[in-house]
Amino acid sequence: MTKTMRKWVLGLLIVVFVGLVAVNVRKSTKFELGTRENYALASSDTHIKNGIMVFCYHRILNDHDPMVKGIESLTPNNQLHVYNVNVSAFKQQMQFLHRHHVKVISTSQMIHMLKNNQPIHGKYVVLTFDDIDRTMAENAAPIMKHYGYPFTASIITGSTGQYIGGEQLATWPQIMKLDRSENSKMELGVHTNNMHYLVKGTPAFNLKKNYGQFTRDYATSQKVMKQKTGRTTPIFTYPYGSGTPLVQNFLVHQPKLQVIYTLNNGIVTDENELKLAPRMIVTKNSWPSIANWLER
Repeated sequence: MTKTMRKWVLGLLIVVFVGLVAVNVRKSTKFELGTRENYALASSDTHIKNGIMVFCYHRILNDHDPMVKGIESLTPNNQLHVYNVNVSAFKQQMQFLHRHHVKVISTSQMIHMLKNNQPIHGKYVVLTFDDIDRTMAENAAPIMKHYGYPFTASIITGSTGQYIGGEQLATWPQIMKLDRSENSKMELGVHTNNMHYLVKGTPAFNLKKNYGQFTRDYATSQKVMKQKTGRTTPIFTYPYGSGTPLVQNFLVHQPKLQVIYTLNNGIVTDENELKLAPRMIVTKNSWPSIANWLER
């Protein structure tokens, strides 16, 4: 066998090997994604005729970017699947709300309705974003501005601008530019100051030994919020969707907090307590059930 032939054979073997690895990775990714919860609206809630559905988004990635498409197909990373809605899908969802004349309201409007015992007639939507990844500011905000939709963005006040857990968080200058932009309808909530991420599989703020640290962290998050924006916020959003009874009791007794957003699947109704407000994680799997409820 000549030297040239050996190079061709070696090259062919490498191509075959890479191809087999790619196929196996794709199969593994497909299996892992297929075994995940789809976050669809619970069947017990589909009959609700009057209520407020709170959408929960994280990242809005540009699916026209070939790199994004390639990475999505090769990894089951939550940041690219469960916690991401691509720009094209997000546009379609906002168009759906507009086309069906769905009333999109702010968190403050929802608070006002429930605080004043205003009956909820019909179906409403509140748009929320966790973490404030830069893709929210760059990709989602212009689309919502086009329709005049208000939205709430909950910020990890001590981690802005950092690259953590597969996401590039927006900087304070980016956030404030968005906040001060013409006709801005953004409301800000706190998502802890520096206790968002997991410690040995458990959210740091939910560890009993960290309770004292969490109470200080919450105070710091509100302090930073006031320093940066000139005001505190009545909105707290749980990282990972819930807290221990001890943490919940602490938050409930914060006099200025009016909404504690969870990831409990469900719809806000006249009977809800906003200190445990349910939200719907929007994914390609949960969207059909969300759209069906809004169309009923």
